[in-house]
Amino acid sequence: MRITPTPLAGAFVIDVEQIADERGFFARSWCAKEMAAHGLDGYLAQASVSFNATAGTLRGMHLQMPPHAETKVVRCTRGSVHDVILDLRHDSPTFKRWFAARLTAENHTALYVPAGFAHGFQTLESDTEILYQMAEVHVPGHARGVRWDDPAFGIQWPHAAVRTMSETDRNHPDFAR
Repeated sequence: MRITPTPLAGAFVIDVEQIADERGFFARSWCAKEMAAHGLDGYLAQASVSFNATAGTLRGMHLQMPPHAETKVVRCTRGSVHDVILDLRHDSPTFKRWFAARLTAENHTALYVPAGFAHGFQTLESDTEILYQMAEVHVPGHARGVRWDDPAFGIQWPHAAVRTMSETDRNHPDFAR
């Protein structure tokens, strides 16, 4: 695995190092020991899958509040997404800054999303699937969100016309700080 810092404090891009031959390739996509060597949380409590039928679907921006704030690793296993993380840690030097990466089934890239970050994505093609590996179980009462188009952040999305979005995501409040 190659673990590369993003411009946001504590967030990383994770790329697999493929060992290829005539059959295809083999690569580690997770290693708790390697994560710990980089000072990252390598504990996994839950894994989830998000399937999205339509290109242009937008999910986000979601996070879970303490004491159940979750670190997560997000990877696209089918299709492709414009994946966005947003630092909402008040004491962070990158507070209110965002970073985006193109995650595809072909590039096998993942994002390490620290606790205190909001996360969201927009699908770039239909029938896209995302795998989440999380260090905390989902606790619905601690789930929160910020608007995907809140001017406080200025997140740039590839498709201005969102085709599919939940009413919850569409109606998150403006950021209040």
